[in-house]
Amino acid sequence: MRAYLTAFATLAFVTSPFWSGPFSGFSAGQTPIEQTNPPIQPAGYAFSIWGVIYIWLVVSAAYGVWAKREDAAWDRVRVPLMASLAIGTPWLIIAQTSVIWATVFIWLMQLTALWALLKAPRADAGWLAGPVGLYAGWLTAASFVALAVLMAGYGIGPDSYTWALIGIPSAATVALIVVWNTASLAYASAVVWALIAVAVKNMGDAPTIVGLAFAAAALLAATAFVRLRRVMQ
Repeated sequence: MRAYLTAFATLAFVTSPFWSGPFSGFSAGQTPIEQTNPPIQPAGYAFSIWGVIYIWLVVSAAYGVWAKREDAAWDRVRVPLMASLAIGTPWLIIAQTSVIWATVFIWLMQLTALWALLKAPRADAGWLAGPVGLYAGWLTAASFVALAVLMAGYGIGPDSYTWALIGIPSAATVALIVVWNTASLAYASAVVWALIAVAVKNMGDAPTIVGLAFAAAALLAATAFVRLRRVMQ
């Protein structure tokens, strides 16, 4: 039953953009202090990763129904993954109406996705750990983007530039911990993709943020390579 429920949750999640509309970042007027092009937000092209995430999650769910319906290892992943997808299904609508609730929801999505990733068996990396890792990695980056926009937009603490300087290493630190514990190349790839997109977004405007984002991406990529190499030995 969990295999079928996961497939249903996946389909609901991946079809949500069709009835909620596209999303490529919070709009400037969604917070009391307008956040016009916040520096921590990745360049628009980075959101195309969702196409890969959606397709890979659907393939994973279909394979789970076909070949892993009664697999206990897969079942351990399905519960937190279903929770994350269920929370994420209405997220696009929420994000267009409330930055506060969008931030709360995306952090819940991230935590449950990380829970699923930590339980994912390495033996089925391409079918399960891979798609879950890519999904969780993007959520890690997006969660800190949402938090930074929320804090700066409501005048909590420093301005958006400083929140970017806080958020980038914070997201990278979480990612380093996850990569070291999971050796997930897919997870690392999603976070690196986001960090590079943040650097691209700030080129010519904020060299410190560009350097910080590139450095974080390089460190994470190197850590993933070392960790994966150790696991494969």
